[in-house]
Amino acid sequence: MIRKIAKWVGVLTLLVLFVVIVRVGTGETEGERRVPAGLVRNTARYLVMRDSVEIAIDVWLPPTLAAGDKAPTVINSTRYVRAMAQGPLARWWQRFKRASDLKPDVRAFNDAGYVVVKVDARGSGASTGSRQIEWSPDEVADYGEVVDWIVAQPWSNGRVGGYGVSYEGNTAELLAATGREAVKAVAPLFGDFDPTVGIAFMGGVLNEYFISQWGRFNNLLDRSDVCGLAGVTGLECRLLPLVFAGTKPVDDDRDGRRLQAILAARKNYDVLDAMRRLQSPRDTFPRTSLSFRDVSPYGLRERIEQHRTPMLVRIGWGDGGTINTALGRFLTFANPQQLELGPWSHGGGHHVDPFLPEATPTEPSPVDQFTQMIRFFDRHLKVGSGTATPVHEIRYYTMNDGRWRTTTQWPPAGITPVRWYLDADHALTTAAPALAEATDTYQVDPTTSTGAGTTRWDTQLGGGDVVYPDRREADQKLLTYTSAPLPTDIEITGAPIVTLQVASTQTDGGFFAYLEDVTPDGRVTYLTEGMLRAIHRRESSEPPPYRHFGPYRTFAPRDILPLTPGEAATLRFELFATSVRLKAGHRVRLALAGADRPLMALYPLNAVPTWTVHRSKTQPSFIELPMIERAEGQP
Repeated sequence: MIRKIAKWVGVLTLLVLFVVIVRVGTGETEGERRVPAGLVRNTARYLVMRDSVEIAIDVWLPPTLAAGDKAPTVINSTRYVRAMAQGPLARWWQRFKRASDLKPDVRAFNDAGYVVVKVDARGSGASTGSRQIEWSPDEVADYGEVVDWIVAQPWSNGRVGGYGVSYEGNTAELLAATGREAVKAVAPLFGDFDPTVGIAFMGGVLNEYFISQWGRFNNLLDRSDVCGLAGVTGLECRLLPLVFAGTKPVDDDRDGRRLQAILAARKNYDVLDAMRRLQSPRDTFPRTSLSFRDVSPYGLRERIEQHRTPMLVRIGWGDGGTINTALGRFLTFANPQQLELGPWSHGGGHHVDPFLPEATPTEPSPVDQFTQMIRFFDRHLKVGSGTATPVHEIRYYTMNDGRWRTTTQWPPAGITPVRWYLDADHALTTAAPALAEATDTYQVDPTTSTGAGTTRWDTQLGGGDVVYPDRREADQKLLTYTSAPLPTDIEITGAPIVTLQVASTQTDGGFFAYLEDVTPDGRVTYLTEGMLRAIHRRESSEPPPYRHFGPYRTFAPRDILPLTPGEAATLRFELFATSVRLKAGHRVRLALAGADRPLMALYPLNAVPTWTVHRSKTQPSFIELPMIERAEGQP
């Protein structure tokens, strides 16, 4: 009898537990709940474009939106998938735990009263269409039609903004190029104003490692290959969809069959193959009539300036090659710009001041950065908020100093260029050379490297930290020139410019210049760098499309100029801007290399050049440092 009772108690307990689990596990997530206006908080749908391409969007309404309320909207447009679908196990666990299905950015904007619209760029995510180049004119036109749809909604206050990091930073800026007056403010964060020289072909040098890894990542996303993205195979791959189901379909495609058909038919271009096919960085892309200029914000200046859309721009000192072009935009475009130059990696998640411990918290914190962005949008998108006069200024952080300063000019007041000449015995001096003939010989070492994994170029692959180890050993492979100990502190703020008078045994070559700090005990700290491919050294007298700090080059095929072996040529190029304080007793070093493997493409591929670097009175080689002397303790 007791056993029978225990058996039925056990069965009843299991039944109750099953009912509880089912009821709890099938509860609503935050996105499935209805707001006071009676609308589902999160909906996913297609918008049909002028050419019948269907663009997938996710709409997130503020949780307090009531009937008749009018809210501002922010758009985040991406080619990296607007939202990922959860597998059945993850969905059950989320409901069981009453966990949130909101991303942090959506929650922050929703809580501040904004509608958030996430967009899959054409040819990516759940959207139809194809991609032959990034940020195509059709893609930009799509964003304009998304704005039109938004302002026609009953919950819209008619004001729209765009925000995003990296690729999405560019789509935010390009929102201002759609011609829609409803676009009142944009926040292009850590974007590429000129991707040619900012991330793809710096100085004409192909950023081979980044392009290959970025292209592979995009290919996996475009196929929604969750196993490839997670790097798993076998049983792990078969189980992964229970948790991580890949690209999120729209609401009308519940079983995902439409999405699977879109993914199966997708044929996008291979980015690395396209880059390698270019004769020069300004060539048109294969199978298109478009060049980088046609799809870059700098090439759409007139359209972006049309409504003088205010911008909040953030760039990190350690973020690829984006710093100089962001400064160029500030000094060229009529749009009011709040430009923040911080000690950040890509995306602002890490503090990259090389003179501080690696674990130093980001300044300001990511949460504070986001809060400041919301306040920027509040001033421009919220009706009746007392919109202030748009700000046009630069706020920048000086490394090894810890100070933030504000300026409306660049370089800042007091900064002047000082020439530091290459001299005998690998010295670097402010005294001009006196010898009629003086040279140094250097055989390029094709194995030289700034490292891999934590460089300014690696951070573009996901926002990781930027850490350059002590470079004293690496510098033994380079041609270096080092100053005497500094008699006083100096601050370098701006873009250094290198001028080399150099002959090579080859007709082409990559020339890399690194600015470094050397401590009294010999530690070598990386500060910044620049590079130039020799065949692109020809300087142009044409007016540049935006302000440059060194010589302007068209990079057009007509301006390709091979070296004449054995004949000295002038190579003049800028380094990426920085702001850093060097202490008295430290020394300044210029280090030269002919390769940075495996990051950058090697020129020439199958030969090892030998350089003759001239440093005479008639053929001086030098670096111009934008600097100011600062007494100890002086701000």
